[in-house]
Amino acid sequence: MRIKGVDNTEVEKYRHHESFEKLFKQFKRDVEREGIIREIKKREFYEKPSQLKRRKKVRKYRPQIF
Repeated sequence: MRIKGVDNTEVEKYRHHESFEKLFKQFKRDVEREGIIREIKKREFYEKPSQLKRRKKVRKYRPQIF
């Protein structure tokens, strides 16, 4: 699946003494930061434009709790 506007994520700072676990953690952190997983879950199912508008409208007027 290709997502428009998302670059390929790769671990650039590879050192010979680093373990696979450490590199994998770094990769997961970068993917999370870029929001790739969130975008894939959002696009998993088609959402009609009317549903999208309704969801945005409800979100606009919902009080935000911090």
